[in-house]
Amino acid sequence: MSGCSRRSLLRLGGVAAAGALIPAEVARVPGRSSPAADVPPVARAASGRDDVFALLRRRWRDVTAGSGFDASAEPYRTRLAGLGRTAARYRDTMAPAGASLWPGLAFPSFTATPERLRTMARAYALPGTGLTGDAGLAAAVAAGIDHYRSRVYAAGAEAAGNWWNWQIGVPRRLLDAAVLIGPHLTEREGGPLRQAAEHFVPACLLRDYEGTSTGANRVDLCVVTLLRALVGSDPGGVALAASALSPVFPHVEEGDGFHRDGSFLQHTFVPYQGGYGAVLLSGLATLFAVLRGSPWEITDPRRRVVFDMVERSFAPFVHDGLCMDLVSGRGIGRRPYGDHDRGRRIALSILLLGESASAAERARWRSTVKGWALRETHRPMLAAAETEDLGAHARLAAVLDDDAVPAAAEPSGHRLLASSARAVHRRPGWCAGLSMASDRIGHYEHGNGENPRGWHTGSGMLHWWGRGHGDQYSDSFWATVDPYRLPGTTVSTRRLADGAGPAWGDTCPPVRWVGGATDGVYAAVGQHLNGFESTMRAFKSWFFLDDAVVCMGAGITAEDGVPVETVVDNRRTGARLTVDEAAGWAHLEGHGGYVLPCASGLRTLRERRVAEGERAGGAARDYTTLWFDHGVDPVSAGYLYLLLPGASLAATRSRAADPGRVRVLDNTARRQGVRVPSLGLTAVVFWDAGAAGGLAASAPCALLVRETGDGTATVTVSDPRRDLDTLTVTWDRPVTGVLDGHGVLTGATTGAGLTLVFDRPAAWSGDSVTVTVRLGGRSPGGGR
Repeated sequence: MSGCSRRSLLRLGGVAAAGALIPAEVARVPGRSSPAADVPPVARAASGRDDVFALLRRRWRDVTAGSGFDASAEPYRTRLAGLGRTAARYRDTMAPAGASLWPGLAFPSFTATPERLRTMARAYALPGTGLTGDAGLAAAVAAGIDHYRSRVYAAGAEAAGNWWNWQIGVPRRLLDAAVLIGPHLTEREGGPLRQAAEHFVPACLLRDYEGTSTGANRVDLCVVTLLRALVGSDPGGVALAASALSPVFPHVEEGDGFHRDGSFLQHTFVPYQGGYGAVLLSGLATLFAVLRGSPWEITDPRRRVVFDMVERSFAPFVHDGLCMDLVSGRGIGRRPYGDHDRGRRIALSILLLGESASAAERARWRSTVKGWALRETHRPMLAAAETEDLGAHARLAAVLDDDAVPAAAEPSGHRLLASSARAVHRRPGWCAGLSMASDRIGHYEHGNGENPRGWHTGSGMLHWWGRGHGDQYSDSFWATVDPYRLPGTTVSTRRLADGAGPAWGDTCPPVRWVGGATDGVYAAVGQHLNGFESTMRAFKSWFFLDDAVVCMGAGITAEDGVPVETVVDNRRTGARLTVDEAAGWAHLEGHGGYVLPCASGLRTLRERRVAEGERAGGAARDYTTLWFDHGVDPVSAGYLYLLLPGASLAATRSRAADPGRVRVLDNTARRQGVRVPSLGLTAVVFWDAGAAGGLAASAPCALLVRETGDGTATVTVSDPRRDLDTLTVTWDRPVTGVLDGHGVLTGATTGAGLTLVFDRPAAWSGDSVTVTVRLGGRSPGGGR
């Protein structure tokens, strides 16, 4: 216990310390002094502490193992029967020995052995398995838990290897199994198990919110603490598990947790909604559901942040049922279709969390998940959910079968999350996601041997999906793609070692100008790029429009003695590629088009790539790559191209023949910008103070102006570097007045032109601020 006191932690928030001392004869909601009529449902149904804990253990079983389904109906009947057969096989082959519990699973066997015990316990607890309530099976689980505990997971054992196994992985599975078999785990067996769990997860581990006890890890540690308390009917332990969640809820300004813009970070530097964030969401949804209506219900008002983040943090990165790899850290290459697995688990967690949310939120979330599930065609969500717990499958099936729940369409618009250097753009028929690196966000994460070649994922990788392309980055993409030619990136071709750079995402470059401005529909995004472990430097910009992404690069310089390349695209496809260098376009059949004003410098490659280590019958995939070769050690090289997702060959040819549709204002190391007359849009990334296209800025910033067609316009600005005390922007356009300002707008001059003065842009944390103005006359700069 390291001298720490559990009692001292009970005031962390969310529940009162009195919850730990609740009398056996009565249970009250912390903070209430009303009589028994006010006692919540779980407590009202119980006459004493033992009854309260029996109900909590039943709630844990229902929420995590499964409930809400007909065990005699399919697919539950088949799944439950299969679970029973598996459990029987485990029971019959169990052969406790000094170094194993099953032959072939030598200790420590951190995952397989505890997981088998939990599988057996679920077969005991769930209906329809053929072993439901079987005392012999439960006794075998209890004996197996004690055998493993005495030889591996014993109080005082050396925690060799990864800390996660000892504090989260092993105790969660063992304690889960113990809860499910209930009284069949005797005090002789349960007492030492609780002591071991308390040894590796002492109360003091939940005192300080730091190190490995933050974000998703903190939630997992609270789950372990709750399970330990359920096994021992310990009210103080339940109160600790609930109260220690409180540091997870508030917004953070840096590092692990939820940021106000919707970013979620873990390991300080890694955007992680698809990994640790999904674990956090699932854990909180479970804890809220299990403790709801109990004396230890989680009531911290700051838990509101979690509900808000369903739509601000998680939903933006789920596209037609898959969770984008750009928020999944080192886990992106674990298995084919891992992005679809992550998206499904987020969807199922959202449905469970909805049971603790307001009616309005629950209705919106059910509609969103239904839309995801119906559009998920590569790994149909309901069928795939059969691999999850049966209760989760039942919740999803209920939503899909409910005609009163409308299926939400894919949203349209732009989300820029400055705190995690990520952007997502959605338009009808396509979606794109951008990943960058900054002084706050690492180039990539590797660790535990995973993702050793993800070096350039933060060098401006541009994922995009058109209709029918939901498996583009799923089907063995990471196992077969050329890691030096990730789509959208600008990279030095200098060879890198596997796992180059520090582990766990600590690969941040020193640059601060990373981010941009968005009005929620369109965006101007920029990245001052320092190449990973190279001398390469570049200024990259993306302008996200209705049917295109305008991609620009300037000031590309390096001294590595090797070529530098910008990868226009690298699609996992063998589709027909057509290139017309003279007309400046390329087209990839069934995917989209590319407008290339400098097509004479374009290089192309069509190849079949085989996953290393699997050449004998291993994964092999076709790729089509388009790139610009900037040469060895370029000096101030650049590029320009338009990505047209889903465009036909005719549409691509037409766009290339109409250069006035998107007018390039500048493409230098000082500024990059475009004007799109048909959209009334002018957007500029100012790397330094300057002017372009009738817009001017007194300092580096991102600026986007859009005339809306009703006599008004919006001016959107941000300070991606987060270091300005003041910022002045001007627009050479007649303006008669400011209609909708902002608290940071300290001065405005209208008339023949517009001048706006903003106070302390650094305090915006890289977010965009929008001002609405009333226009007068016509634009002298050639707008609509």
